Amino acid sequence: MIAPYACLPAQSRGRLHGEDESVFRTAFQRDRDRIIHSSAFRRLKHKTQVFIEHEGDYYRTRLTHSIEVAQVARTIAGVLGLNVELAEAVALAHDLGHPPFGHTGEDALSALMTGYGGFDHNAQAIRIVTSLERHYAEWDGLNLTWETLEGIAKHNGPVTGDLPYALAEYNRQHDLELYTHASAEAQVAAIADDVAYNNHDLHDGLRAELFSTDELAELPILKGCFDEVDQRYPGLNYYRRRHEALRRFFGILVEDVIRVSRERLAELNPASVGDIRHAGHMVVGFSPDIARQLPEIRDFLFHRMYRAPSVVAMRCKVTAAVNALFPLYLSDPALLPKQWRKDVAAAGDQTALARIVLDYIAGMTDRFALQEAERLAGQTLGR
Repeated sequence: MIAPYACLPAQSRGRLHGEDESVFRTAFQRDRDRIIHSSAFRRLKHKTQVFIEHEGDYYRTRLTHSIEVAQVARTIAGVLGLNVELAEAVALAHDLGHPPFGHTGEDALSALMTGYGGFDHNAQAIRIVTSLERHYAEWDGLNLTWETLEGIAKHNGPVTGDLPYALAEYNRQHDLELYTHASAEAQVAAIADDVAYNNHDLHDGLRAELFSTDELAELPILKGCFDEVDQRYPGLNYYRRRHEALRRFFGILVEDVIRVSRERLAELNPASVGDIRHAGHMVVGFSPDIARQLPEIRDFLFHRMYRAPSVVAMRCKVTAAVNALFPLYLSDPALLPKQWRKDVAAAGDQTALARIVLDYIAGMTDRFALQEAERLAGQTLGR
C-alpha cells in the first residue's frame, strides 16, 4: 500500500557514482545496510546521548537512540504508506555526525572551529557518508542515493542562509536542493527523533535519580498517563507503574503524529513526492495540542537533567578534554594516526588542517577521547 507521494527506489535520482544495483535489495535497503556496516555507525555505541558513555550500562547511547528512532520511523512510515526502508536509513544515519560527549562536544568543537568554518553535526554526517568512510575501491564515502542524502541533510526542514562548509562542499557537486523540504520519509525520521528522545530521556533521568516518579506524574500528558495506570492497576509497584505510564506517553506521541500527518496529507492531497517537497511546510508533525504541551516537558528535562549539577560537572570535564586535544593536533599533526597523514600532507592552509583535526576528533568515541586527552595532555577526568 505505497502512497503516490512515497519515494520509490526504482525512481531514485541515483548515486553520485554510478554502480550496478543489487538484484535482491532495493536501493534504499542497500543504503540502510551500508549505514549499519559503517565504522561511524559502530562508534555510536560509545558516544554520549545525555550521560557520558562510561557513567552507566543502562543509559542510552547514540547507538541505542538511533535504533529507537529507526523503530519509531518504521512504524509511522508504514502506517502512512511511505517507503519504510528510506525512513529507516535516514533515521539510522541522522546522528552519525555527532562528536564525542554529545551536544557538549559539539559546543566545544563549534567554538574551536570559529574562523575555520564552524561545526554542525548534520553537515558532519553528510561529510562522513560522502567522504570520511573510506572502504570502497572506486569512491570515498558510502555512495548513498540522492534521497537518503537529502534526508540526512534537511530532515529538519530546508537549509538556508550560509551553509556549513561540509554541506556546501558536497552540495556543489551533487545538488540536494537544500531550499525545499525533504521527502515525507525524512520528515518521519525527524519526528521519530523527537518522539524517541522525549520518551527515553525521561527513563534515563529516573534511573539516574535526577527527579522522582511523583514529579513526572505532574507534567502535561504524563499526568493523564499515570492516572490511567493508577485506575487500572491500583497498588502497582513504583517501577512497573512508571514503565506503564511512560509507554502510554510514548504511544500517545506516536499516535498523535500518525493522526495529524494523515490529516495534513489528506488536505494537501499530494500526487508525488515533489508535492511534498514543495508544500511549503512540514506534512509530518505533532498536533497543536501536543506541540503546546511538549515544551513544558522539555523545559523540565533541561533544568532537571541536562543542567543537573552532576551532568554540568561532567560537561566541564569533557569540554576540557576537547579543548586540550584540538590545539595539540593542530600544532603537531604528526600526533594524528598514520592513515591521516596523507590528508595532512595535502592540506593547503591552516583552515584545511583544522578541518582534518576536526574530522578526527569528531569521529572519536567518548572513551577514546578521554584516553587521548589523558595520554597527550595529562587531562585526568575522573573516569
